Amino acid sequence: MEPPRIEDGRQLWRIARDSKTLDLNSPYSYVLWCRDFAATSVVARADGEIRGFVTGFDRPEEPGTLFVWQVAVEEDWRGRSLAGRMLGHLADRGHRYVEATVTPDNVASDRLFTAFARDRGTELRRTPLLSEDLFPGDHEPEELYRIGPLDVPATSGDR
Repeated sequence: MEPPRIEDGRQLWRIARDSKTLDLNSPYSYVLWCRDFAATSVVARADGEIRGFVTGFDRPEEPGTLFVWQVAVEEDWRGRSLAGRMLGHLADRGHRYVEATVTPDNVASDRLFTAFARDRGTELRRTPLLSEDLFPGDHEPEELYRIGPLDVPATSGDR
């Protein structure tokens, strides 16, 4: 696992597109993300190709809090705890809290963050954050998941 490089942006976009579940951002945004937020993001490579990624940023108003923007793993690589290992890799860079927003129908994200909190022996708080009326079109509300404090080592082999 390593930070993404600017030339990885197109692969992140492809993986996000192929997930068919993520809100797909423009290819431009993935390239810029790999340039400007590489220190708070991670990619997993195998055979020279990116197999998964986690993009995130440090919340300016909440020092020590990593906000997870997107998590994606190629279909053939799912079920191998790759997302959890990538999340742990980022969290272990000195973050006390991890935050993300999750829609009610996103079972995979709910499972990922629930397992991550459980394995770290810490709290996961879910609170309403963004109601559907804030979004154009048909978008579900986003619930804030806040995990921490992260001063407890992982109990599983997900590191």
